[in-house]
Amino acid sequence: MIGVIADSAEHGVIREFFELFKTPWEFYRSDRQYEVLLCSGDGGLDESTAKLVLIYASRDVAFDAVEKIEIAARTSNRILSYNGVRIPIYGENITFRGNQRDILMDEELQYAGIHQHQSSGRVVARIGYDLFSEIRVLLTSGQPAVYADIPTLDLHIALLRDLLIANEVPLVEVPPVPDGYRFITCLTHDVDHPSIRCHKWDHTIVGFLYRAVLEALVNLFRSRITARDLFANWAAALKLPFVYMGLAKDFWDGFDDRYLELEKECCSTFFVIPFKDNPGKDHHGSAPAFRAARYGAQDIVETIGKLAAAGCEIGLHGIDAWLNSIDGQRELEEIGRITGAGEIGVRMHWLYYDQKSAVALEHAGAAYDSTVGYKETVGYRSGTTQAYKPLDVDRLLELPMHVMDTALFYPVYMGLSQPQATEILERLVDNVSHLGGCITVNWHDRSLSPERLWYACYRDLVEDLKNRGTWFATAGQATSWFKKRRSVVFETDGAGPNTVHAKVMDLYGDTVPGLRLRTYNPRGSHEEYVDTAFNESIDNRTLAGVGR
Repeated sequence: MIGVIADSAEHGVIREFFELFKTPWEFYRSDRQYEVLLCSGDGGLDESTAKLVLIYASRDVAFDAVEKIEIAARTSNRILSYNGVRIPIYGENITFRGNQRDILMDEELQYAGIHQHQSSGRVVARIGYDLFSEIRVLLTSGQPAVYADIPTLDLHIALLRDLLIANEVPLVEVPPVPDGYRFITCLTHDVDHPSIRCHKWDHTIVGFLYRAVLEALVNLFRSRITARDLFANWAAALKLPFVYMGLAKDFWDGFDDRYLELEKECCSTFFVIPFKDNPGKDHHGSAPAFRAARYGAQDIVETIGKLAAAGCEIGLHGIDAWLNSIDGQRELEEIGRITGAGEIGVRMHWLYYDQKSAVALEHAGAAYDSTVGYKETVGYRSGTTQAYKPLDVDRLLELPMHVMDTALFYPVYMGLSQPQATEILERLVDNVSHLGGCITVNWHDRSLSPERLWYACYRDLVEDLKNRGTWFATAGQATSWFKKRRSVVFETDGAGPNTVHAKVMDLYGDTVPGLRLRTYNPRGSHEEYVDTAFNESIDNRTLAGVGR
């Protein structure tokens, strides 16, 4: 059991952190003894008999002077290197003189980011940043795009876990890994342009013609597309008048069939705009007129029915739900009216979102949100592969978006070729395969068609994911699994000495996979850990010293 000492203002962040690092813990009680004491500061150390004391603080604390710990530098916004992996620190931090740079080190200054030593019969690890302030930054404002490829929050968890294991603290957790799978994949699609015929010489058509004719030629010379793609785009541009006359097939129509064929048994989520010709609002009043979609959910009822019958989920591609719960409720009701679904998730059109949006969406009745991500790059805006609860809501989970096709390929963003994009995506899949959690992909409705033709990259991604042993879940299913994991409670008293009892409080039957209880073995053991599957409760896992 980990006992946590921290300022009461950080209690919400701490609770969320330990939902992501699902291991037995509690706020410090003077009548309890703990294997581990985790301090944000150094209060309570004199009375503690914990085997391991972890002090996270970005400034000098009294313990530093008592133990004569020598501070090397006081800085902010640094990069620490941990086992060769970079961890950005977004607030203040201090580094130490000493020879423990092999554990954690300031990348530029080459000073140690941790000072670990024996003190009064216990091990004390002094870490030079405020863990919970860093978690708050990640779960609110998020990471700048320059560090998008680093799952920073998950690395904070990994460092803490490794410190516990290295100091031979018995450890048990429920990892973010569904039983029977290695990780979760959510394939999602924002439905913005289900038909080119409904666009009549507007910005969408102008953009289409520019990209299909001129930009495609430039991309060919830059080796971003093939000659075959160039000719396909030119043919589509020439065919456009005949599409309007009804003499040629609308090449954006039929996106449902294309995705159902490509994904085959990998149920995905389609976020649909509720009302046509409504640009909605931004922080300054009316949003740009070209944010308005030329369709509403009512216009594609048959397509929605086909997707739902195939096991796909229909979510809300919201207009003003991010800003106003009344508008959000109206938008959700429109999708519910058409689909008959009782619980509907959201991704905002153009990724409109601010720090008040989670509250607005919760009050509107959204089942979850999946808006938080990057427009200009791919990666981990919140620093994690896990669904998390924004700090100011009661129940709504955020399923972060990690990949958006337009970020990969548009020249104003990453501007990659499809082989280059595949290489980036493989690294992201490597991360989630190692860390667990979920990778959430957004491939737009028209992205398999001219002028984009991003078919090959998406096909290769889906095949790679299939080969990695992932659970393909709709966004709703994925958030249900995370809710199930979050509902687990640990009991370390009353179940017998040195025993942990884990119980699932919210059951979801067979709709989502089960969980794993992971017990870490002492260092030097043949296996690093042992996983035991459970779906409701599990106990009698003997762990020497977990609860005393």
